[in-house]
Amino acid sequence: MNGKDPAFHTEEVTLQAEKGLNSEELTFWWNDRKDVPPLRKILPIDDQHLRLMLEGGVGVYNADSGTLDYEKHSKRQFVYWINKLHYNQVKGWSVMADFFAVSLIFFALSGLIMVKGKNGIAGRGKWYLLLGFIVPVLYIILS
Repeated sequence: MNGKDPAFHTEEVTLQAEKGLNSEELTFWWNDRKDVPPLRKILPIDDQHLRLMLEGGVGVYNADSGTLDYEKHSKRQFVYWINKLHYNQVKGWSVMADFFAVSLIFFALSGLIMVKGKNGIAGRGKWYLLLGFIVPVLYIILS
């Protein structure tokens, strides 16, 4: 995933401003625009660069060239919600996850005895069961 969070969409934007603006002039220039996120703070990086702390993003202004590059982050609601479930951050989800785990164990064990005869656990099923144990063990040993 290259260090990116799938719960957020990142949009990279480059704007051209006047060269050599200081932080007050850059604040005025930024606030005069309508198509940009609200500006929270401007911090100096070095003599030529200023960091813009934005609401939902961050940017860098280059005073020598006048270019202003910023990233705007927006939340993907569905993916964000699924991640919260995955990381168990939703109240009561532990009970549901435990119920699901017990259900899977029940289905696995009942499936062992459900099929009778030559296709069941006494016939061909024992080889599938053995293979189901061998494959993960080999993976652990060889990795």
